[in-house]
Amino acid sequence: MGSEAIIVFLIAGIVLVAGANFLSGLISHKSDNPQKREPYESGMVTIGPTWVQFKVGYYLFAILFLIFDVEVAFLVPWAVVFKDLGAVAFIEILVFLIILGIGLLYAWKKGALKWE
Repeated sequence: MGSEAIIVFLIAGIVLVAGANFLSGLISHKSDNPQKREPYESGMVTIGPTWVQFKVGYYLFAILFLIFDVEVAFLVPWAVVFKDLGAVAFIEILVFLIILGIGLLYAWKKGALKWE
């Protein structure tokens, strides 16, 4: 029963996506206006070059934020059931936080948290 359901859902997903793409291409407005292919930003014509290289540090800062943000999402459920888990879970979460702290110190030492 399980494998048949997976196959049915897979086929249904493929048919729905392909059908939506086909229907969109069938009823959408087609325009070959050269202005349509011009680069724009927020609906306005760009000023200057459209391909600008950003510092990799901004991306690194954002990735570090996401990593630590997700780790907080792991801490919240643990905090909710903290009283029921006992001392072993407390030691495990301390090890988890120490590993996170070491990662944060490493990023800090490498200068990944400087916004320049």
